[in-house]
Amino acid sequence: MSRVLEITQLDNGDIVLRETNDDGEPLISVRFSDEVRDMLDQDLIGVAEAMIDAATDYLSGEPVEEEAIESQELPPVIH
Repeated sequence: MSRVLEITQLDNGDIVLRETNDDGEPLISVRFSDEVRDMLDQDLIGVAEAMIDAATDYLSGEPVEEEAIESQELPPVIH
């Protein structure tokens, strides 16, 4: 039987990947600082979902297509 997973936000604000109908320990948990929460605002869940997707891709052994990454034009990072 296959597992059904969900991404959900817990009462403490953490965003987790867990089995549906399972309140046990999550498979993946993402926690943002208050500062980052304020910066992301409505994009918080989307960013967490992208992070969880990347983690599950990595763990599943799916190869990363370097050409696809290199071909994307990314804005410069300002620190």
